[in-house]
Amino acid sequence: MNHITTSMKQYMLDNPKLKYIFFGGKGGVGKTVMAGAAALWSAKQGKKTLLASTNPVHSLSNLFEQNVFGRPVVVCDEQKCHAFEIDTSETIERSKREIREKINWFLKFADITTKADEFVESATMNPAFEESAMFENMMDLMFKDEYEFYVFDTAPTANARRLLGMSKVYGLWVDKMLKSREEAKSLRQMLSFSKKEEEDPLLDYLLKFKDRMSHAKDLLTEESLTSFFFVTLPEALPIAVITRFINWFHDFGIPVGGVLVNGLIQKEQLAPDSAEFVRNRVLMQEEHMEEIWKIFGDRVRAIVPLFETEVKGAAMLNRLADHVFADFK
Repeated sequence: MNHITTSMKQYMLDNPKLKYIFFGGKGGVGKTVMAGAAALWSAKQGKKTLLASTNPVHSLSNLFEQNVFGRPVVVCDEQKCHAFEIDTSETIERSKREIREKINWFLKFADITTKADEFVESATMNPAFEESAMFENMMDLMFKDEYEFYVFDTAPTANARRLLGMSKVYGLWVDKMLKSREEAKSLRQMLSFSKKEEEDPLLDYLLKFKDRMSHAKDLLTEESLTSFFFVTLPEALPIAVITRFINWFHDFGIPVGGVLVNGLIQKEQLAPDSAEFVRNRVLMQEEHMEEIWKIFGDRVRAIVPLFETEVKGAAMLNRLADHVFADFK
């Protein structure tokens, strides 16, 4: 089978309740431009749309040729289309404050005189701390529910996997923490002469956090609401990357919407005097397209040609959207 059975446009029409879509894949395959095209198309369908970047290395401002860092901004003169590069610095500082409060409370509770700052520093030096902050920001956007449709431009696939898997990992961690907390509370009550119930802000925090993670997991795994789309080039390495990760997303319960192929050189673009390099590349891409059809089959949603210029700005994004969301043929 070497043809699209359900196009991107048809998939969207078949899933009218879809509200959160994610674009991922190996670095450099065109995730950002595909996400931009999807957001623009959604806005043109009349939906108030937010395109947000969860990639620490943002590129939306470059794509739209306007600054969208730190706040949602109308892009491409499309009033319903907003783009937003998430600034994690404020979330990181807020998290540090919250951690400091919790640690100070615990030290006072345990009658320890050590200052909290050293513990806060070690807790926030973790390389995954920024990733956690990005996940918190992403969840905040989804929970606020200010838009009708959300498009997320994610980091390269391994990072996206960790980011979207955090709801499950956090859930396991919170369950363990709650169990330890209950055991400690029970032991303290047995050893105490006083029967007075003391406030436990740490336990309250964990319970609220558990509810938050449960809600996040519900949204990310609800097939009618959420879809993750893999973007690939007709090349060996990007295909191998998404083949490896696609099953993981299924295992985590994150619905996979399909695969989009980017940068295909059209045969009709070849001329008798085309360079040997170009001819060889077309042959290479043909072989990899056979592999794509064999592996992904009816999950291929769109095939986008290699344009003669970089996709940047409103005109090129509209042109790309026309290809990605072409009528079913």
